Amino acid sequence: MNNPLLSIIIPTHNRPQLVIRAVKSALEQTVEDLEVIVVDDGSRVPPELPQDSRVQRIRVPQSRGGAAARNIGTTAARSRWITYLDDDDRLLPEMAAVSLKALSENTSTTPLALISGLEVVDNQGKVIQKRIPPKLRSQGADFFLEEIETDYSYNTKQTLVVERKLIEQIGGWDETFRSRVHSELFLRLNPACSIIGLPIVTYQLTAHEGVRVSRDVKLRQESFQRLINKHKSQFQAHPKMFAKFLCDHAEKSLELAQLQAAIFSFLRAMQLDFKPTLRRIQFLSTHTLRTYSKQVFRETLNSN
Repeated sequence: MNNPLLSIIIPTHNRPQLVIRAVKSALEQTVEDLEVIVVDDGSRVPPELPQDSRVQRIRVPQSRGGAAARNIGTTAARSRWITYLDDDDRLLPEMAAVSLKALSENTSTTPLALISGLEVVDNQGKVIQKRIPPKLRSQGADFFLEEIETDYSYNTKQTLVVERKLIEQIGGWDETFRSRVHSELFLRLNPACSIIGLPIVTYQLTAHEGVRVSRDVKLRQESFQRLINKHKSQFQAHPKMFAKFLCDHAEKSLELAQLQAAIFSFLRAMQLDFKPTLRRIQFLSTHTLRTYSKQVFRETLNSN
């Protein structure tokens, strides 16, 4: 298979059981003419991967992070089109087929990338959330900083299918980031190409309590500030969406008990878009108080 239709790149680090599930989902695509590139980013014990001629393993002796692992996989890829699969997630069987079909049928003369819908599932595979991407972000836009239509979500970036040469042209994944790597990439990708969105679920993101880079307290705050500093002009051009981005970060910071970071982000958001930010804070305060009251009530009943 000298020129497969799609390269599926899977970076992995110390998740031997989960990555096997991810690889199997890649091999179960209805499109058989593909390659699966597993970049083992310094795992303590290399995973036992399925025996299949389409699977290539690249071993990195010492961990360099997810962005570096994706760059290594991109360099090794032989297909025109590539996609990236996180090692704790899985592809649905039609992902490759529907993505490649949509790209081949598009008549745009501008460079293209594609995203599709995803499901968030729990450890038992139960769907707890569904996300559908916006239909189109034209070349020159700033992706998640553009105002979005109701009922659509920007949080489907993991489903990206894109030309390998385009990723290389924009400089690949920024290896100085250990978190927010998708957000950073898309702020460079959308100015270089149009991004079309399919209203079809092709990807399952697993919500689990295992180790996640996105939940690393220190890395999360460092990468967030690095992202804003690097793309300062783009954020400043979209004050309302910048404020929303800050509020989202603040709420997640509260969830991770990062109170100081949350307060700082809320105050910064109020300077950009006062009334909507204030409404979010008021709702959050009410919701938090209600949740706390229910918890106290349950604990009182249990103690009696």
